[in-house]
Amino acid sequence: MTKTTLAETTPIYLTVNQFCTNHPAFKLGGIRALIFNENSNGLSSSGAIVRMGRKVLIHQERFFNWLDNQSKGGANN
Repeated sequence: MTKTTLAETTPIYLTVNQFCTNHPAFKLGGIRALIFNENSNGLSSSGAIVRMGRKVLIHQERFFNWLDNQSKGGANN
């Protein structure tokens, strides 16, 4: 039986600013545009965006899963 730590089981939620700081390939305006259009681009149904009052948080793992799924079925696949 393997032990899992709390850090391994707790999802990582980041604010938009924290996410862009940790992942410089993503610019603040681009992430905000994705969040603004989350209902039409599938980001909402992925569960990657969580709102707590006025604060918008990004579930890091779900965001990258959503991003991976966006590239499937493209012209090169």
